[in-house]
Amino acid sequence: MAAFTRRICDRHSGVGADGVEWLFPDQKSEADVRARLFNADGSEAEISGNGTRCVAAYWISQHGGDSVSVRTGAGIKECALVSSEHGRFQFRTNMGVPMVGDEFAIKLAFGEVQGTPVSMGNPHFVVFVSEFGPGWQGEAAEIGRHHDFKHGINVEFVRVVKPAEIEVKFYERGVGETLSSGTGSCAAAVASVASGKTTSPVEVLAPGGAQRVEWQSLEDKVLLTGPAELICRGEFFV
Repeated sequence: MAAFTRRICDRHSGVGADGVEWLFPDQKSEADVRARLFNADGSEAEISGNGTRCVAAYWISQHGGDSVSVRTGAGIKECALVSSEHGRFQFRTNMGVPMVGDEFAIKLAFGEVQGTPVSMGNPHFVVFVSEFGPGWQGEAAEIGRHHDFKHGINVEFVRVVKPAEIEVKFYERGVGETLSSGTGSCAAAVASVASGKTTSPVEVLAPGGAQRVEWQSLEDKVLLTGPAELICRGEFFV
């Protein structure tokens, strides 16, 4: 699966993608389907919020219904269908209860950076900025491989636009810069609300589009609303 994922995700000789969701029957029969996510570099990740919505869109296109339960490496996620039209879907996904740590500083080559650790079933480090510098990708890459994070970490650079709106740049393990991230949007919004910079619901703006995150307090589950679109079907010759 890892080798095939690397090949099909290649943007020059393959289809091009940030990762592949591999689908299996749920052996415990507690979910509609089980998904394993492999990143573009072939490494396996616990979950993708956007990827889980893509699984839900595919499942509903094949089986119908108005909700899908997907078993991920971070547990079962319930995707409720909000709307659908011509292969375009909106889902509201229960992403579970986040784990939010205290802000701390790490030392990088250019100096220190402050960030907030958040787990959405996968690890994130959220850094608040006033502006996105021209070299933010290099800084994010260095954070992602920092020795404090033994298994690597997903990095979000966040600019607060107004009390219920943030702009985010994503740099993910096994991929690099991405246009959008479901768990990253959740982590960024949770860190923003937890620090008092925003109030729920939070509109998360990213190069790949907007998502809505609802979260109130440490005991509450995160609800993520966003799109998924079926764009093609076909065969990939191996």
